[in-house]
Amino acid sequence: MEKILWEQVQLVRQQSPLVHNITNFVVMNNTANALLAAGASPIMAHAKSEIQEMIGIAHSVVINMGTLDEYWSESMILAAKTAHSTGKPWVLDPVGAGATSFRDEVLHQLLQHQPTVIRGNASEIIALAKANTTATKGVDSTAQSNEAIDAARSLVDQYGTIVCISGETDIILNSQQEIFIKNGHPLMTKVTGLGCSATALIGAFIGITQDKAMAVAAAMAFIGIAGELAAEESKGPGSLQVNLIDKLYTITEQEFSNRLKIERK
Repeated sequence: MEKILWEQVQLVRQQSPLVHNITNFVVMNNTANALLAAGASPIMAHAKSEIQEMIGIAHSVVINMGTLDEYWSESMILAAKTAHSTGKPWVLDPVGAGATSFRDEVLHQLLQHQPTVIRGNASEIIALAKANTTATKGVDSTAQSNEAIDAARSLVDQYGTIVCISGETDIILNSQQEIFIKNGHPLMTKVTGLGCSATALIGAFIGITQDKAMAVAAAMAFIGIAGELAAEESKGPGSLQVNLIDKLYTITEQEFSNRLKIERK
């Protein structure tokens, strides 16, 4: 499997997929830099008047709920509708799901357009599936990734999507399989928006790969391993942020293969 996942990393570098992001103000710069370092081409555009044309030229769409407002919510819904109707893969990051009724209503509308992938932490996935009343603390998870598996399965069944539950172990599910990835470093939780960067990378990988589940696994392993390697050279969160971007750009096949911790069921 190591070879299959590494081939997808190389494919992103070779094909430089164009990823249309409607993401949040907090992470926009970091997200764009992560995509560039991986070899993809980011575009950050939320104007309703150009969304349909942008999606027409993009390989994939990323919708991130972080700094939601009334205008952006309309842009997100239009982008999801356009992506679904034109067959472009799109990924939903349900940041803060369950925190407010407005956010949940927008998420409900977005889900009607069947995201190719949903990536969130355990609390967000549970809230999105309305599996129970587990609290969401902003963008931080109050649950472990394995606690959200049943919620993720319900989303898979209802919307035909792939769900990625991020955490100490990243869990990727579709109707056929479950993939567990145990890469990453605790210091990564001290840098805002690395989950958002992971979502954007998923967008790049699914934009050029037929096997979407393997694309998600490749993206999550890629950023997790890069984070491990970057942490070894970092004094704290500030230097980790810089070193992670560098490692996304310089990571080798040997580094990737030696570090990969993956299980498939």
